[in-house]
Amino acid sequence: MVPVDYYIILSAILFTIGALGVLIRRNPLIIFMSIELMLNAGNLAFVAFSNMHKSFNGQIFVFFVIAVAAAEVAVGLALIVEIFKTKKNINIDEMNSLKG
Repeated sequence: MVPVDYYIILSAILFTIGALGVLIRRNPLIIFMSIELMLNAGNLAFVAFSNMHKSFNGQIFVFFVIAVAAAEVAVGLALIVEIFKTKKNINIDEMNSLKG
């Protein structure tokens, strides 16, 4: 059996990679993927602690986090597509206003 510490360390590493992706990269698609990586790192920690405490509460919470993340991606990608249609560019640095 794998100790819970290993799962938490892996979760922290994945969260750090996701946070660096959000802070460093300027492509909105990469930023969304980094946010998803951060959410999944949190999900891994929830499942690890849920398994450690022999409870399903963490796994139920993970189910809702995944559902909200799917909705967030759908709305975010729709916004990116519409911005690309109007501005012909999806660079984060050049998107400083919501004007068309």
